[in-house]
Amino acid sequence: MMAPKRPLQGYPSLIDRPDELVAANVDLVYRIAHHLAARLPPSVQLDDLVQSGMVGLIEAARQFQAGQGATFATYATIRVRGAMIDELRRADWTPRSVHRNTRRIAEAIRVVETREGRAASDAEVAAELEIGLTDYHAMLQDSASANVLGIEDLGGPEMDAERWLPGTEEAPPDQLQQAQFRVALAQALGALPERERLVMNLYYNEALNLREIGAVLGITESRVSQIRSQAVHRLRARLADWTDGGSESLL
Repeated sequence: MMAPKRPLQGYPSLIDRPDELVAANVDLVYRIAHHLAARLPPSVQLDDLVQSGMVGLIEAARQFQAGQGATFATYATIRVRGAMIDELRRADWTPRSVHRNTRRIAEAIRVVETREGRAASDAEVAAELEIGLTDYHAMLQDSASANVLGIEDLGGPEMDAERWLPGTEEAPPDQLQQAQFRVALAQALGALPERERLVMNLYYNEALNLREIGAVLGITESRVSQIRSQAVHRLRARLADWTDGGSESLL
């Protein structure tokens, strides 16, 4: 029996039947897999993403609790994407130099912004890194191409995205931490330079791909990738209090 094109979201009649929840939301796994695959190297196979995503969907169907403030589709999206990213982390085909440069960029941004009291420009970050602007942009491109950069990755593995959504049992300290992190993240996003904020909004809220964003802004797809990469590095620098301790495996 073919799964319906539109997932059934939060229907009480399905909550106690995980197998039907899974069947009703298979398309969700494929959408997320295609979205991730579009920004990963060809060496990452779509089938591998789908397989890990299906594991996440099954776990979501078994653990979902209705009436906690989130639909199943919302809850499952986080679990499915998280399962795919966990698999990518385990494979970790990213060169160590890229991991090292990722940390260097975030630290350079933090140093410049602490010193200047405002958003650091590309040129200032490059100067702090003691490299040319072209080399800095190349570092951003490498980081964007070799990693799954996203807002939900900022907290590292110890801040599993599942914890930040309703629908799971949370102790009061976790609820407080969740609220504090959301406030800090919202403030950091709001303080991004205008173009970075626009790119992040178009990418995450409007679900445009890099090529479509480039067409909207009149810039190349590679430049959009660099801007998005820098925005995530800037967020990491500004959320250092949350990411310290897990920075080695953030990306």
